[in-house]
Amino acid sequence: MTSPAGPPPTGDGGDEPQRLKLLAVTACPTGIAHTYMAAEKLSQAAERLGIDIKVETQGSIGAENVLDDNDVRSADGIIVAADKDVDLARFAGKRVVTVGVAEGIHHPERLIEQVRSAPVHTADGPAPTSGKGGSGGGKERSLPYKALMNGVSYMIPFVVVGGLLIAISLSLGGHTDPSGGLVIPKDSFWMDVNNIGVIGFTLMVPILSGYIAYAIGDRPALVPGMIGGWIANTGALYDSKSGAGFIGAIVTGFLAGYLVLWIKKVKVPKFAQPIMPIIVIPIVATTALGLFFIYVIGKPISWVFEHLTSWLSGMTGTSAVLLGAILGLMIAFDMGGPVNKTAFLFGSGLIATGNQTVMGMCAAAIPVMPLGQGVATLIRKRLYTEQERETGLASLFMGCFGISEGAIPFAAARPAQVIPANMLGGAVAGAVAGLAGVSDAVPHGGPIVAVLGAVGGVPMFFVAVAIGTAVTALTTVALVDVSERRRRGEVLIPSARTPEPALAAAVAVPGTGGATGPVRAGLAKESGPTAEAPVSPVSGESAAPGGGSTATAVADETEVLSGYVTEETVKVRLAAEDKESAIREMAGLLAATGKVRDVEELVRTALRREEQGTTGLGEEIAIPHAKTDAVSAPVVAFARSDAGIEWGSLDGTRARLVFMISVPEAAAGDEHLRILALLSRKLMDPAFRERLTAAADARAVLAVLSEIE
Repeated sequence: MTSPAGPPPTGDGGDEPQRLKLLAVTACPTGIAHTYMAAEKLSQAAERLGIDIKVETQGSIGAENVLDDNDVRSADGIIVAADKDVDLARFAGKRVVTVGVAEGIHHPERLIEQVRSAPVHTADGPAPTSGKGGSGGGKERSLPYKALMNGVSYMIPFVVVGGLLIAISLSLGGHTDPSGGLVIPKDSFWMDVNNIGVIGFTLMVPILSGYIAYAIGDRPALVPGMIGGWIANTGALYDSKSGAGFIGAIVTGFLAGYLVLWIKKVKVPKFAQPIMPIIVIPIVATTALGLFFIYVIGKPISWVFEHLTSWLSGMTGTSAVLLGAILGLMIAFDMGGPVNKTAFLFGSGLIATGNQTVMGMCAAAIPVMPLGQGVATLIRKRLYTEQERETGLASLFMGCFGISEGAIPFAAARPAQVIPANMLGGAVAGAVAGLAGVSDAVPHGGPIVAVLGAVGGVPMFFVAVAIGTAVTALTTVALVDVSERRRRGEVLIPSARTPEPALAAAVAVPGTGGATGPVRAGLAKESGPTAEAPVSPVSGESAAPGGGSTATAVADETEVLSGYVTEETVKVRLAAEDKESAIREMAGLLAATGKVRDVEELVRTALRREEQGTTGLGEEIAIPHAKTDAVSAPVVAFARSDAGIEWGSLDGTRARLVFMISVPEAAAGDEHLRILALLSRKLMDPAFRERLTAAADARAVLAVLSEIE
């Protein structure tokens, strides 16, 4: 085997040229669409270049086609095309190039060329990067984003669990008390539930910080990141009445990660190297970061807290609208951080003096952020991942109980879009409440305090909350949409950058890795009359008709997609001109199999899925699907549209090749993913799509589809 430090074999010299052997790992944040698209593109490129490649996919159901020690030992280089953290320790001593997953889709040949001269990865070194531009601008540009997304993904369950438990305990076990806001009796069952929720919220910030650091500096950065996040959220450690909240956690996460990377570069004696990652680096980084935050960063935070309070005290005699807008801006800015706490404590402190209108302004602004972000996920579902949409529902619930932290996952993931939208909505809600003279007798916010009778001017309170929520939701959607359009405009192939929620519905987990097999010859290219009449399903016992092509014979001898596609579920010319009509027409095809119990329910389920995000992949492909007990067994239909149907694909193409998949709820897991997987790899092949488009009739379509298996 060629030494990793030397140039790998090129296969163009010597009597018996050695084929280059490469390994690859592909992964994307949701672990579904782009993961497998990149794997297929790399496999196809390697096959064209005469190179052996094995691709490990780290997908939604775990790693598949896993690279073992023998693979790594014999490999000449490794390509990591991923938008999430991938452990590179097993590749020490090998040439490694790391890029975003989009590079694996767009430029697989270029990556194969780059790995020939890529730097050798060392066990304690930073992740190697591609030195050439890509759609994301290279690893240096994408690493902060990947690290932030890593932290947010681990933080979300803590926010949801903690927030919902607190909300439930307040709603079922709490009551209003002028001296203590919403109070839960001590030593009660609901106080125990509340305490569990508080623990979840307490862990939320260090988890965010720790996993940001982990994505940058690997395991040695996890401890300093988590402890740094805890310090950032504990204002008492640096003489502040409030911790730095999630913004402080983001700061400590990045500081810890990059500090660990810097320490790793320090040369140490060989005998000390084994203890560096488990003892030396965590201790040094944790101590340095903790003291730096307490003595350097913490002091300004405390100073800001004190001076903001003094400044607000001087504004109590000014316009109520202006004061309400300012308080709303502050409440919405950091959702539990020093700026938020300054406004909240200022309002709650004035309750004892008899001035309840200031707290009324705060109470109207407090629920706007979680409510607004939750509404945004409902009105423009395609802009959000499935996880974000689920978090949005939890955020709506938390907003009703005045838990502003429900919006933190959205603000942490998209600070440039979400925080301004939150602040604008909060300012509007605070200003409307100030103008209407809304009052609040307890130090708490959200609709719950109005329901429990603590608010004066209830109708205008709800008007203020509703207007602020609408402003936040609409502004968020507009800013996120602009950001997505700008991001898509930076890539050469827009369809390959369709957001994950849209693609996740349509492309899924392949069973194995490896290159696509050779293209079958003998398929007719010319168009011809269509065959619409239903016939018996194709079985393994059917004989090829005389004179048929090789591909047709294959179709007769092989079940297509495990027998889920038959001649009666294929239509080469759709009559429908819009998405809903197409789904109805294809549901009729599925009904001809006798496996559909309720056609209307099947259509409704498929249309509900479209509302969550388009199933148009781009490249003139759409894969609507439904998981419903309206069908008794998995069935798949295929149809073509000559003119194409507007399916909402983000690359702007109209869907001409449409697959409709329906499975019972019991088969909604592995079987559903398996069917999608079988389609995903082949549909990435332009030649396959061309043959599918040119197939003259239903039997010819089945012949082409038989290539999938």
